[in-house]
Amino acid sequence: MADKQKILIVDDDENIAELISLYLTKECFDTCMVHNGEEALLKFHSFTPDLILLDLMLPGIDGYHVCREIRRESQTPIIMLSAKGEVFDKVLGLELGADDYIIKPFDSKELVARVKAVLRRTAAAPPQAAPAPEGDVVSYPDLIVNLTNYSVQYMGHTVDMPPKELELLYFLASSPNRVFTREQLLDHIWGYEYIGDTRTVDVHIKRLREKIKDHPHWSLSTVWGIGYKFEVKTS
Repeated sequence: MADKQKILIVDDDENIAELISLYLTKECFDTCMVHNGEEALLKFHSFTPDLILLDLMLPGIDGYHVCREIRRESQTPIIMLSAKGEVFDKVLGLELGADDYIIKPFDSKELVARVKAVLRRTAAAPPQAAPAPEGDVVSYPDLIVNLTNYSVQYMGHTVDMPPKELELLYFLASSPNRVFTREQLLDHIWGYEYIGDTRTVDVHIKRLREKIKDHPHWSLSTVWGIGYKFEVKTS
């Protein structure tokens, strides 16, 4: 029998944490609960979770800081939990590396569905060292995106980026000058079952532009009102 997937629940409200644990235990997950940021960082290393449910409003180190620290060393999926429903808070969470954002109060079925959806996406992504079919490389002047070993070479240097950013860049660069809507990019990169909105695409494009600047021969271009394209310039 396969080992249970492990979920680290980080919430300073013990009642909410226990309720979440109950929902997930019923779905055959193994859970661990902590109630502040310091505990979360310690337990992350000892419990080695498959996914983290992370409340933002924590005593001491807040959830944003915890997310930032974990992202420095790991791509373990993180779903942020917060009573803050403002767009700014959601975008900030996604920019720091969260995989999803759930607003409190939440429905138990939605919570479980989002956990399962994020874990499915993670399981579907090829590991960094896994072999891939030959030809999974796109090359332009000063840019090589290699899906075989999940690497990006830009201006002669290796650029570190999470799998979804690399997959998005590869997908766009594989179809130069073709315009894709945000919905199409969500479907192709995150999957049809992804529970989220198109801001996810915008956040990932923003991150890519911070790492990969426009080049005289190509650029990541916005097509206003529609979506994005990898534009190859002919002149």
